[in-house]
Amino acid sequence: LPVDLWHEQIGDPTLADAILDRLVHCAHRVKLKGESMRKMKANLTSMQPTR
Repeated sequence: LPVDLWHEQIGDPTLADAILDRLVHCAHRVKLKGESMRKMKANLTSMQPTR
């Protein structure tokens, strides 16, 4: 869940700020684009014939 939506999801702005502060303090944030590698690999394995 993107950080931008946490306040809305948690509902209590003070609680959301406290949680976010502890999670992102000294952290590196990386935004990813594209399809999940897990989904892509699942699609590849499901197409292989079974023996």
